[in-house]
Amino acid sequence: MVELSGRTVFAGEATADLLVLDAPLSFWGGTDSGGTIVDGHHPQRGVSLTGRVVALPSARGSSSSSSVLAEQIRAGTGPAALVLTEPDAILMLGAWVAAELYGLRLPIVVLTAAEHRLLCARSGPVTVLAGPERATITA
Repeated sequence: MVELSGRTVFAGEATADLLVLDAPLSFWGGTDSGGTIVDGHHPQRGVSLTGRVVALPSARGSSSSSSVLAEQIRAGTGPAALVLTEPDAILMLGAWVAAELYGLRLPIVVLTAAEHRLLCARSGPVTVLAGPERATITA
């Protein structure tokens, strides 16, 4: 078991199986409403994000990703948590909108590149506790 400490981008809690993405992802055009990766160039095309703690190196653009993410959270097809190596305002906005409009929280955490690699080497269930100051990830 490993315990990692990160920076909270958006507070919340989640426990779910880990899904490691090998490349950045845009939710707009890169995922469908069911939470499946549909980007034809993404190495994990066809994989579902739904209910998973998703570790990805970073997001990949489109300001509309926030609305796609918020809608996936509302529909119950979004990830359980996001773990990145750099903060992303677009994803944070999607999580914030889902929390404000629907009362549903998607924790978003940033780890250092070294800690992110440690997490990505794991599999199975992961617990994300993202408080207002710091986040703890147990895998």
